[in-house]
Amino acid sequence: MTLYLTESNVEEILTMPAAIRAIEDALRALSNGDAINRPRQRVRVPNGVLQVMPAGFSTRGYVGFKYYASFKSATRFWFHLLDATSGELVCIMQANKLGQMRTGAASGVATKYLARENANVVGLIGTGWQAASQLEAICAAREIEIARAYSRDAEHRKNFARMLSARLNVDVRGVDSARDAVRDADILIAATNAREPVLRGEWIKPGAHINAIGANRIDARELDDDAVNRCAFICVDSIEQAKIEARDLVEPIERGRLKWEDVKELSDVVSGKIVGRAQADAITLFKSLGIALEDVAVGAWVYERAREMKIGAEISL
Repeated sequence: MTLYLTESNVEEILTMPAAIRAIEDALRALSNGDAINRPRQRVRVPNGVLQVMPAGFSTRGYVGFKYYASFKSATRFWFHLLDATSGELVCIMQANKLGQMRTGAASGVATKYLARENANVVGLIGTGWQAASQLEAICAAREIEIARAYSRDAEHRKNFARMLSARLNVDVRGVDSARDAVRDADILIAATNAREPVLRGEWIKPGAHINAIGANRIDARELDDDAVNRCAFICVDSIEQAKIEARDLVEPIERGRLKWEDVKELSDVVSGKIVGRAQADAITLFKSLGIALEDVAVGAWVYERAREMKIGAEISL
């Protein structure tokens, strides 16, 4: 029998600390050759696009894939989890919440390994759905005291600040510009749908860590060249995927201002193969794209907890 989990089931089960642990374990396995990830594939049709993301986590006993269809009417997310030994489809899961949480958790892992230990001020550009899980994950990784958030809609950033202050017990403040949000911040988050840069290098203080998560298409960018050039350490969740999706890096590389050899994978930082932050005043960057292995790792954890808690519906296929 296959277990079917709805969005409300996932929300009932999944916590940010659990998602961070699951992704940290998966990235370590990826670095050690015990997991496999494939880049996102996009199939475009006149009215929308189908996006498919497969991965395998053999030491956990699963393979799986997330797919989502983005059309004018809606974007719908689904995740399928299979037993890696038998090929049995063990779970079908609505995956909107799963995607939000795993994206935040990946930044939480990056922050754990790359931000300064005493980092306590966050600057956010973007106050949408993904920004909320980003801030939640950062607060799980560091003792955050103040977060300043900017988006173009003043009422929206005001509501975001009020909601996240209450949820996280952190002083979250809406501000009037992107520069005001990130000025003197220890940890910077870019979580927008911008096509052109919203974060300027001149605004970044020495020693800051950046999580850039909004642009995962080759036609979108959040960081200008100066922001990228100021980074002493740059990592992604997948170099293979970055080469086809990360305009933040592709354009500086095409202009000769960066080399792919200078870009590392977060998994190798987690496994200890490379050192991310070498100096306190170094600026570090995690360019997040969102990879399939993160979905499989977190989805597997949700599935196993659902079985233990007897949550979800058994369906026969």
